[in-house]
Order: sequence, then structure tokens, then C-alpha cells
Amino acid sequence: MVDSDDNNKELLSVSGITKIFGTLKANDNVDLIVNSGEIHALLGENGAGKSTLVKMLFGSLQPTSGTIVWRGNKVKISNPSAARILGIGMVFQHFSLFDALTVSENIALSLGDNIEMSALADKTRSVSQEYGLPLDPDALVGDLSVGERQRIEIVRCLLQDPALIILDEPTSVLTPQEANKLFETLERLAGEGRSILYISHRLEEVQRLCSRATILRHGKVVGACDPREETAASLASKMVGAEIDIVHREAGSDTGDILLKLNALTMPPATPFSMPLRGISLDLRAGEVVGIAGVAGNGQSELFDAISGEATQADSDAISINGIPSGRMGISERRNLGAAFVPEERLGHGAVPNFALSENLLLARHRSDKADFLGLGLLGMIKRSKVKILSRQIIEDMDVRKSGEDPAAAALSGGNLQKFIVGRELDRNPSVLIVNQPTWGVDAGAAARIRQALIDLAASGSAVMVISQDLDEIFEVSDRIAVISDGGLSEPEPAKNMTREKIGMLMGASHQNDVDTPNTLEATA
Repeated sequence: MVDSDDNNKELLSVSGITKIFGTLKANDNVDLIVNSGEIHALLGENGAGKSTLVKMLFGSLQPTSGTIVWRGNKVKISNPSAARILGIGMVFQHFSLFDALTVSENIALSLGDNIEMSALADKTRSVSQEYGLPLDPDALVGDLSVGERQRIEIVRCLLQDPALIILDEPTSVLTPQEANKLFETLERLAGEGRSILYISHRLEEVQRLCSRATILRHGKVVGACDPREETAASLASKMVGAEIDIVHREAGSDTGDILLKLNALTMPPATPFSMPLRGISLDLRAGEVVGIAGVAGNGQSELFDAISGEATQADSDAISINGIPSGRMGISERRNLGAAFVPEERLGHGAVPNFALSENLLLARHRSDKADFLGLGLLGMIKRSKVKILSRQIIEDMDVRKSGEDPAAAALSGGNLQKFIVGRELDRNPSVLIVNQPTWGVDAGAAARIRQALIDLAASGSAVMVISQDLDEIFEVSDRIAVISDGGLSEPEPAKNMTREKIGMLMGASHQNDVDTPNTLEATA
């Protein structure tokens, strides 16, 4: 265990760290000090260099220049195993777990050879209970909730007895209640003398937990502060170097015709670890944003796939778009009815990584209502100049920051790629827009731009569905809110009538509609 008497002593000191990829300086002469027993925030907008820096601290990348000092000694962290031996642990934003293995088996994979499984199971159960993160070592990971999977990652890290824990967006998949429990655990760990380097775009969390923050912008340290003496708005401004636009939404606006209708939508699981959809009914009307809240893994991806046409239905009437039964239609047919879709996974699903932005635009339009504009109807010829003109317009409208005239999708930061993908769909002025996790891992400035664009689209007469795990986002953009849990959907209620506590309770409940007597959820004016 860490000696709490060492609190306020320098545990980690980083001096002049620089990382160059080709012509890009991802980190430029970065200095950072983390003391024992503190929770230290690392803040910055997308592309600021946070991930590159912590990957060097964890040995996943090597610095181009600069020094890392650990407990007073200059060190070279050649790989993650070397980091763990020093006492540095990391919990990544995206889980690295095998669904077909048990909790203990997943943990054993990171602990080296000669692991005695029964002893590990006992230790896992003991440590998880001690820190308020209870786990069953014999449970199959594929059967666990996302919150329980997050516990596995943290307990796996704790079993290595780290002095420094790096956490990357740890609450993005947790209910409010689970997040509060995590905060209690982190505060206890800090009280024991452990240090935590905390990365989050949820600035209210940073204000609650962290006593110091280092702020990166364009790969450089641009400031430090005590987050407890700041507001969320002032922290966001420090990150982007300018005032953040405030999202405006007119409450109680009139709604119009039903543009998307889900009628007892039921879908069996596609894989052993997929979630079935259970009799979901919903009317989405012109002029409104309906937010679908829920913990990841409760049917959000399956719902998106069903509405977008990636998974078709046997019953054509299960989904109607603009009054036309669409359940048996594919994606392009649904697009041509006026629908647009933004998937959760931007790189690989929303965009082909190695294709240029203009080429990704072309892929989304080659069978759509704007194909003629792009010249695709003329003997199969592509007018690339027109494609690039439209791509540049989307880039300008959404303030997409990029290097090069027409870079590959993979060359953009996550937030900038997300802005482009959202802008690509908004440019079609769709009557129905379904967007899954619109600002996951996106910085405050980009998030505000995307959220305002969704609100403005609804205000223009379109119907918008926002599937999101971010409750701040749900409350900021939604006219009505429903909760998806265990593949079922709660009845949407006006946002003004919902609270975080109520949503949290619904997240932990099961809402299995009776397929024989579907509960069609009418819009409220």
C-alpha cells in the first residue's frame, strides 16, 4: 500500500516532453507534476495531446525528447509492463475485456504468468468489496452490465497496487449512482496516498474531484488552476482559449406531424452478447428532440441499427418514416425517405479511416437524393470538384479543424471527425435525424456546436432522436426524455418533469412492453 505520509511529495515529474509524428507535434515541451495523494485533472479539447501524453506515461508510446522522473529518479518507460512495475496503472476509456471469459480470467491476463486462479478469485472478491466495487470473480463478462465491466478495469488496476492511476473518461458509461460511487472510491484512494491523473470532458466532475488541473492546447501546456475555484464555463474557456457558445433551446415549442413511428419494434439478439429489443413503441414528431438515455449495453446500438436499416425487420409496419412503412427497407431507401443517421462509432462505422473526407461524403451520397448534384447520375461519372466543394462547405459550417486540404478521416481528432459526420448529415436537411452518442469524448466547444445544430434542425421542423449516455447532453437538447433499459423503453416524459435521480432509477429498471398490447407513446405539446 501507498504511505499516506508521502502526500504532497512529487510522485511524477515530466519535463520538456515532446512527441512528433511526422510533421505534427502532438506534445510540445510539456511539463507536468503530479503529487502523491492528489487527484490531478488533465484537461484539453480534442486533439490537445492528452492521450499522447498519458500513453507515454504508460509506456505505450516513447517520447521524441524530454524526461520522466518517477519518485526522484529519471526513468524510461519502455512498455506498459515497465509502467506497472514502477507503480503506474491505467484504465482506458474503451474496455479491453473478453466477453467469453470470466472476471478472474480477464484480470489474470494482465498479471503475468504463474497466477493461481483460486487465490486470484479470492483477492478479486476481497479488493472489490473493500473499495465498494463488488464483483463476482466467476461471472462471465458477456453477462455483465457496462458499469460492472468498468469495475473490472478498475479492480484489475488496483490488484497491481499502483501508486498512480490514470483514468480516461471513466464515467462515460455509468449511471449517476454508479458515478457517485466511483467518486467515493477515488477519494478514498487519494486519502490512502495514491495519485490519480483524471481525464474527463465532464467539467462538473473535475470540479468535484480534483485539487489541481493542467490544461493542454495544441500540444502545449497553456495553464494550470484549482478547478474548485473555477466554473465549468471558465474551465471550458481555458481549454479552448475563447468563450464557449451557450446552447439555446426554446422550451415548449409546438410539435407537428409524426415523422418517425416505432410500432412494437421487437428484434432478437444478433449475437449471444447482443441485447434484444422488446416491443418498443414511440412517436417522434416534427419540431422536437427526443432524448434516449441509458447505460451502454442496454439496447442503444440495436435500436439505432433497427431504425437506420442496418438491421431490417420482418414486419414493415414496425417502423414508419414520413408515413411510409419502412421496416423492410435498407439504409439507402430510408435515407431517400428523408432520414439521416449518425452512428456511435465515428471511425470505421461513420467514416472509412483511410478515405479522404470528400470520399467519405461521396460514400454517404452515392445513392441518395443529392447524387445528381454530385454528378453520379451521368453514366456513373463522378464530378470530384463538386464533391470537394460540398465537403469544404460542411467543414466551414461545422468549424472542422484539419491539417491539409482533404485529409483522411483518420487524420482528424475524434471531435473534429464527429463534427464533419454530423455536418454531412445535417447538410441534407433531413426530416428525421437519428444520432447515437453525438458528443462522446468531444470537447466542450465542439459539443456545444453539435448540440446547437441538433436543436436548430428540430426548430426548423425536423424530428430528432438523440441517443446518449451523457445526462447533461440529454437535458440540454431534449424536449422529451425516455430511458432504454434491458432492451425496453420507458414512456417519454417532458424534460422539465425529469430529474437525474428519476432517470437513474429507470436506468436500473426493466421496461419490457407487452408486444400484444403496444404502448404507443404519443408526443406531448
